[in-house]
Amino acid sequence: MGLSIGKIAARTGISVPAIRFYEEKGLIFSERNSGGQRVFLNSDIRRVSFIIIAQKLGFSLAEIKAQLAGLPNDLTPSKSDWEKISREFRVHIDNKIQGLTDLRDKLSGCIGCGCLSLEVCELYNTGDKAAAKGTGPRYLMGDRPAR
Repeated sequence: MGLSIGKIAARTGISVPAIRFYEEKGLIFSERNSGGQRVFLNSDIRRVSFIIIAQKLGFSLAEIKAQLAGLPNDLTPSKSDWEKISREFRVHIDNKIQGLTDLRDKLSGCIGCGCLSLEVCELYNTGDKAAAKGTGPRYLMGDRPAR
């Protein structure tokens, strides 16, 4: 029979309009019952929970949708389906962790943005050499200062 949109919302702790929004964006899918009401699979609780967690970690809806695309839409994903998603998403999570670690560790020093407002910036990015590598905070984006 499946779950109503209200039951999915109550179980995941988000609003009915949020569930509809995720469906409009193609992140989750429903069937319609004979009365025209949305009916979701029990496994959609896990999909919605995944979306909530990934958003809290700073992933965009497009990134989340790309991960969920590996799951079947019309039946309950198996453990191996979720393991595949987990392996692929782990790479993205590890990259985000590394980026946050770099930001934490380098923010008080030169980040290669070109402002040259700190004394240490003049040592690592003399004359804004980082600009040759492109725009933005080049050293936080993975470029290394020329020695």
